[in-house]
Amino acid sequence: MASDNILKSPDYRAGTMALVGAIVIIAIAWGFELVGGYKPCPLCLQQRWAYYAAIPALFVSLILIASDQRRIAGVVLLLVSLAFLANAALGVYHAGAEWKFWPGPDTCGGTGAITTQAGGLLKQLETARVVRCDEAPWRMFGLSFAGWNVVSSLLLWITSLQAAFATRDPELA
Repeated sequence: MASDNILKSPDYRAGTMALVGAIVIIAIAWGFELVGGYKPCPLCLQQRWAYYAAIPALFVSLILIASDQRRIAGVVLLLVSLAFLANAALGVYHAGAEWKFWPGPDTCGGTGAITTQAGGLLKQLETARVVRCDEAPWRMFGLSFAGWNVVSSLLLWITSLQAAFATRDPELA
Protein backbone atom coordinates (compact mmCIF):
# COMPACT_ATOMS: atom_id res chain seq x y z
CA MET A 1 0.00 0.00 0.00
CA ALA A 2 1.45 3.42 -0.96
CA SER A 3 2.24 5.83 1.86
CA ASP A 4 -0.51 8.27 0.82
CA ASN A 5 -3.03 5.43 0.96
CA ILE A 6 -1.87 4.42 4.46
CA LEU A 7 -3.09 7.74 5.81
CA LYS A 8 -6.48 7.07 4.26
CA SER A 9 -6.73 3.45 5.38
CA PRO A 10 -9.51 2.71 7.91
CA ASP A 11 -7.14 1.14 10.44
CA TYR A 12 -4.78 4.13 10.41
CA ARG A 13 -7.63 6.65 10.58
CA ALA A 14 -9.37 4.85 13.46
CA GLY A 15 -6.04 4.43 15.29
CA THR A 16 -5.33 8.13 14.82
CA MET A 17 -8.80 9.03 16.12
CA ALA A 18 -8.22 6.88 19.21
CA LEU A 19 -4.78 8.45 19.78
CA VAL A 20 -6.06 12.01 19.42
CA GLY A 21 -9.08 11.21 21.59
CA ALA A 22 -6.93 9.74 24.37
CA ILE A 23 -4.58 12.74 24.29
CA VAL A 24 -7.49 15.18 24.43
CA ILE A 25 -9.17 13.35 27.32
CA ILE A 26 -6.03 13.19 29.46
CA ALA A 27 -5.27 16.85 28.65
CA ILE A 28 -8.77 17.76 29.83
CA ALA A 29 -8.23 15.79 33.06
CA TRP A 30 -4.94 17.61 33.67
CA GLY A 31 -6.63 20.92 32.85
CA PHE A 32 -9.32 20.35 35.46
CA GLU A 33 -6.60 19.46 37.96
CA LEU A 34 -3.96 22.09 37.19
CA VAL A 35 -6.11 25.00 36.06
CA GLY A 36 -9.46 24.22 37.65
CA GLY A 37 -8.05 23.14 41.01
CA TYR A 38 -9.90 19.81 41.12
CA LYS A 39 -7.63 17.38 42.95
CA PRO A 40 -8.02 13.77 41.78
CA CYS A 41 -8.87 11.02 44.23
CA PRO A 42 -7.03 7.68 44.15
CA LEU A 43 -9.64 6.14 41.82
CA CYS A 44 -9.38 9.13 39.47
CA LEU A 45 -5.63 8.61 39.26
CA GLN A 46 -6.11 4.89 38.57
CA GLN A 47 -8.47 5.71 35.72
CA ARG A 48 -5.67 7.67 34.07
CA TRP A 49 -3.46 4.58 33.81
CA ALA A 50 -5.28 3.33 30.71
CA TYR A 51 -4.57 6.62 28.96
CA TYR A 52 -0.92 6.64 30.02
CA ALA A 53 -0.49 3.13 28.60
CA ALA A 54 -2.69 3.62 25.54
CA ILE A 55 -1.16 6.82 24.19
CA PRO A 56 2.30 5.36 23.47
CA ALA A 57 0.76 2.03 22.42
CA LEU A 58 -1.53 3.77 19.92
CA PHE A 59 1.42 5.73 18.57
CA VAL A 60 3.37 2.49 18.12
CA SER A 61 0.37 0.87 16.40
CA LEU A 62 0.28 3.70 13.87
CA ILE A 63 3.98 3.20 13.15
CA LEU A 64 3.34 -0.53 12.73
CA ILE A 65 0.47 0.12 10.33
CA ALA A 66 2.63 2.53 8.32
CA SER A 67 5.39 -0.13 8.15
CA ASP A 68 2.86 -2.69 6.95
CA GLN A 69 3.04 -4.71 10.18
CA ARG A 70 -0.73 -4.81 10.51
CA ARG A 71 -0.96 -8.11 12.38
CA ILE A 72 1.20 -6.80 15.23
CA ALA A 73 -0.61 -3.46 15.09
CA GLY A 74 -3.91 -5.31 15.38
CA VAL A 75 -2.75 -7.09 18.53
CA VAL A 76 -1.58 -3.80 20.06
CA LEU A 77 -4.88 -2.12 19.17
CA LEU A 78 -6.83 -5.04 20.63
CA LEU A 79 -4.90 -4.73 23.89
CA VAL A 80 -5.57 -0.98 23.94
CA SER A 81 -9.27 -1.61 23.40
CA LEU A 82 -9.31 -4.05 26.33
CA ALA A 83 -7.55 -1.47 28.52
CA PHE A 84 -10.24 1.09 27.71
CA LEU A 85 -12.99 -1.45 28.39
CA ALA A 86 -11.45 -2.24 31.79
CA ASN A 87 -11.12 1.49 32.40
CA ALA A 88 -14.81 1.96 31.65
CA ALA A 89 -15.60 -0.73 34.25
CA LEU A 90 -13.42 1.07 36.80
CA GLY A 91 -15.27 4.29 35.96
CA VAL A 92 -18.62 2.57 36.52
CA TYR A 93 -17.38 1.38 39.92
CA HIS A 94 -16.21 4.90 40.79
CA ALA A 95 -19.43 6.56 39.61
CA GLY A 96 -21.47 3.98 41.53
CA ALA A 97 -19.56 4.81 44.69
CA GLU A 98 -20.29 8.51 44.09
CA TRP A 99 -24.01 7.77 43.70
CA LYS A 100 -23.82 5.63 46.89
CA PHE A 101 -24.86 2.45 45.03
CA TRP A 102 -21.96 0.69 46.77
CA PRO A 103 -19.11 1.71 49.04
CA GLY A 104 -15.88 2.93 47.55
CA PRO A 105 -12.50 1.61 48.64
CA ASP A 106 -11.28 2.48 52.14
CA THR A 107 -8.40 4.51 50.68
CA CYS A 108 -10.88 6.98 49.21
CA GLY A 109 -12.80 7.87 52.35
CA GLY A 110 -10.05 9.38 54.39
CA THR A 111 -9.80 6.28 56.55
CA GLY A 112 -6.24 5.50 55.41
CA ALA A 113 -3.56 5.20 58.02
CA ILE A 114 -1.63 8.25 59.17
CA THR A 115 1.91 7.51 60.18
CA THR A 116 2.80 8.53 63.71
CA GLN A 117 6.29 9.92 63.82
CA ALA A 118 7.58 12.10 66.61
CA GLY A 119 5.59 15.32 66.31
CA GLY A 120 4.50 14.41 62.80
CA LEU A 121 0.89 13.48 63.56
CA LEU A 122 -0.29 17.02 64.24
CA LYS A 123 1.61 18.32 61.21
CA GLN A 124 -0.02 15.69 58.98
CA LEU A 125 -3.47 16.46 60.36
CA GLU A 126 -2.98 20.18 59.68
CA THR A 127 -1.84 19.69 56.09
CA ALA A 128 -3.93 16.66 55.11
CA ARG A 129 -6.58 17.29 52.48
CA VAL A 130 -8.75 14.26 51.94
CA VAL A 131 -10.06 13.82 48.42
CA ARG A 132 -12.95 11.41 48.67
CA CYS A 133 -13.82 8.95 45.91
CA ASP A 134 -17.42 8.67 47.01
CA GLU A 135 -18.27 12.35 46.52
CA ALA A 136 -18.38 13.93 43.07
CA PRO A 137 -16.82 17.40 43.16
CA TRP A 138 -18.34 18.35 39.80
CA ARG A 139 -21.12 17.22 37.48
CA MET A 140 -22.20 18.17 34.00
CA PHE A 141 -25.48 16.84 32.57
CA GLY A 142 -25.71 14.58 35.62
CA LEU A 143 -22.34 12.90 35.04
CA SER A 144 -19.29 13.32 37.26
CA PHE A 145 -15.69 13.06 36.14
CA ALA A 146 -15.96 9.29 36.62
CA GLY A 147 -19.15 9.16 34.57
CA TRP A 148 -17.58 11.12 31.73
CA ASN A 149 -14.59 8.80 31.90
CA VAL A 150 -16.96 5.87 31.32
CA VAL A 151 -18.34 7.59 28.22
CA SER A 152 -14.87 8.49 26.94
CA SER A 153 -13.44 5.05 27.65
CA LEU A 154 -16.31 3.32 25.86
CA LEU A 155 -15.88 5.56 22.82
CA LEU A 156 -12.13 4.88 22.79
CA TRP A 157 -12.81 1.16 23.26
CA ILE A 158 -15.05 1.15 20.19
CA THR A 159 -12.61 3.24 18.13
CA SER A 160 -9.53 1.18 19.00
CA LEU A 161 -11.46 -2.06 18.49
CA GLN A 162 -12.60 -0.80 15.09
CA ALA A 163 -8.97 -0.03 14.24
CA ALA A 164 -7.90 -3.50 15.41
CA PHE A 165 -10.45 -5.21 13.21
CA ALA A 166 -9.61 -2.96 10.27
CA THR A 167 -5.99 -4.17 10.39
CA ARG A 168 -7.21 -7.61 9.31
CA ASP A 169 -8.13 -6.33 5.86
CA PRO A 170 -7.96 -2.55 5.48
CA GLU A 171 -9.44 -2.69 1.98
CA LEU A 172 -12.69 -4.25 3.23
CA ALA A 173 -13.17 -2.17 6.39
